[in-house]
Amino acid sequence: MEKLGKKPSSKNLDLNNCALSAEDITELASLLPFLPELEELSLSWNGCVGGTLKALTVHLHHVSLVKVLRLNNCRLTAEDVISLGEAFEIVSQLEELDLSWNSNIGGKLSLLTKKLQEGCKLKCLKMTDCNLTAKDGESLAELLNVIPDLEVLDISINKNIGCSMKVIAQDLKNVPGLKELNLHMCGLKQDSLQGLDTALQHLAELRKLDISCNREIGGGFKASTAHLASLKNLEVLDLHQCCITEEDMTVLSQVIPLLSNLQELNLSSNKNIGLSSDPLLGRLRFLPKLRSVTISNCGLGEESLSSLAEAALHLPELQILDLSWNKCVGGNLKLLLGALKLAMEIQVLRLSSCNLVAEDLALLTSLRQDGHLARLQKLDLSYNNTISDEGWAVFCQGLGAFKELSELDVSLSPSSCRDCGQWFGELLAALTQLPALAELAMQRWALSEYQRKQMEGFNQDNKRNIRFDC
Repeated sequence: MEKLGKKPSSKNLDLNNCALSAEDITELASLLPFLPELEELSLSWNGCVGGTLKALTVHLHHVSLVKVLRLNNCRLTAEDVISLGEAFEIVSQLEELDLSWNSNIGGKLSLLTKKLQEGCKLKCLKMTDCNLTAKDGESLAELLNVIPDLEVLDISINKNIGCSMKVIAQDLKNVPGLKELNLHMCGLKQDSLQGLDTALQHLAELRKLDISCNREIGGGFKASTAHLASLKNLEVLDLHQCCITEEDMTVLSQVIPLLSNLQELNLSSNKNIGLSSDPLLGRLRFLPKLRSVTISNCGLGEESLSSLAEAALHLPELQILDLSWNKCVGGNLKLLLGALKLAMEIQVLRLSSCNLVAEDLALLTSLRQDGHLARLQKLDLSYNNTISDEGWAVFCQGLGAFKELSELDVSLSPSSCRDCGQWFGELLAALTQLPALAELAMQRWALSEYQRKQMEGFNQDNKRNIRFDC
């Protein structure tokens, strides 16, 4: 452990990203008899583990109390999967298994799942980007019959597993305590969505549902949301980049406001919802626990912004608001004035590529000077080439009031390049008043040699590392 620069622990052996060799794995195996109390073992991000796992698993009987095993991105082979399956008969207390980012598992999952015994205590299973096949989906469905305590299932970024989602959905009823279900980028189709909706009636404990980046389910929500409203404990709903249609929005506008415990809602990159989002945005007022609203790149109109602004008056716990890539915001940020005054908890505000104008920046600075936005930590104003130099100057003059700000992005769009001579001095002066600022992005703003030296001198004098692009 000293050789690897790690602190020894009798219960937690964390060798994550240690560039382990095959010899190290053999040495680790010889160490296990001296760790009978071991509960967590992490070998993630060590590519050389692949092909050597058997040397380790044959000694797992010495650490039969292991509850957590993390092997993500280890280049596991078919032989490793077999060895791991055999080890399941030994580590009967296993509660968490992470095999993510091992692409060779695809097509071989049955070698693992058939070894799990009925009544297995597994609570967390993660297999992100494992190249799982439709056949693996069937093996996973069978596995759900023997892991009744499962709470987290993450099979995201397995584009071919969507073909067997109906089969998986049928067996989700066997894990009624499931709290997190991540199906991000799983190649789901409309019929997959229908099967999933039927399964939701058995998942009353679900806290997080992610079905984002499944473009072919667009148009299927209008016939597949009968049981979504029953998820009274749902806290996170991620539907970004799902090609949601206007008809879908009509149904979702009726269902989502019924999720009384919802804290995070992501509808980003659904470009077709446009004005059809007005009813839903207006009804967000019925979700007072909302902390994060992400609706970037949704083609919103001014009426949509007005609906959101009115609803936001009733969201006292709002911490994150992302309106990026909605051009209607430019010149209309004043519509959110009342909401931003009441948003005492707001920490992240993203307004990238919103066609902002000088008036919008003046509004932000005046809000802070009046005592609002006191907890703002991250502010994204990038890709707003529409802001005049005078607008940036006014903003920088008031920037020093954002005492909690840790990240600021004022970059221009990739095709642009402008001189910031008129307001650079104001920016540099403001930086001395921002003790928490750790990251400043100002890409494609051209700095003179003298300005670069000033920024470098600021970093040195203030022992900071403010990065800038010249």
